[in-house]
Amino acid sequence: MGVIDFYAEKFYYYKVSWLITAKNREINTNIFSKRKSEESMIRIKRKTKRYLILLGLAAAVVILVLLIVHGVRSVLRPDTDTSAGLEYIQQEEAGSVAEIEDKINLLEQQERAEAGDSEDTRSVKERFSGAVVIGDSVTQGFSEYDILNTSSVVSKIGVHLYEADELIDQAEALSPGTVFLALGRNDLAATEGDVNEFISQYTDVLDRIANDLPDANIFVNSIFPVQDSAIEDDPYLADIADYNTALKELCDSRSIGFIDNTDLAEDQYFEPDGQHFTADFYPVWAEHMAEVAAL
Repeated sequence: MGVIDFYAEKFYYYKVSWLITAKNREINTNIFSKRKSEESMIRIKRKTKRYLILLGLAAAVVILVLLIVHGVRSVLRPDTDTSAGLEYIQQEEAGSVAEIEDKINLLEQQERAEAGDSEDTRSVKERFSGAVVIGDSVTQGFSEYDILNTSSVVSKIGVHLYEADELIDQAEALSPGTVFLALGRNDLAATEGDVNEFISQYTDVLDRIANDLPDANIFVNSIFPVQDSAIEDDPYLADIADYNTALKELCDSRSIGFIDNTDLAEDQYFEPDGQHFTADFYPVWAEHMAEVAAL
């Protein structure tokens, strides 16, 4: 091979290499441009999608605001004049439960008078034949002095409200039409003067009776007052009046008859301990309950 052929071959080699390099650069440039174009399209699509989402959210907000405004206008629009009805409801709410009970009792008395049976000749035991008195040691006097039948008395000495389930079970077995509750005096000391706790426990008792004896009429006796000598032994007994006030409010809120026995507890009826009563007291108490419950 001559020198000319040698350099000619070298030249041909470098030319081919340069062409290949130039072609590769063109290819890479095209690929890069294509990638840039694709990336631009992706970014455009993303921005377009984002704008559409924002536009949709904005439209939803506008629709929601319009619906709310329409709803508020509908509520505030005075389509119907309800002032007369509201005034009537307010007047009805002003009447106390005691007034309603007085009217009912008056109507019952009038009905008896018209029927010619205003004087009830039945014995106390007969009048309580379908009733049960649930209570503590004071209630137990009905059985001890033979004022009521044993089937009309469910009692336990020293019982507290949180222990009343046992007594309620016994009463439920008797299927009474009327239930008189005479509980709470032992709970003044147990609740340490906490009236709210007392009402909470009494509410549980009422709920249990209403659940187990749904058809029975329920009446709640007030806690009997005691003499000063008893208060000296148990200072919590001085709060009986406050407890009775709260108990009456509870009964009124549930439309349950409340029997106020405060005036019945005269000094002549008290035992020496100043808390319990003699035999002469129980017919008076039984008659009072029978009148209130229209037995």
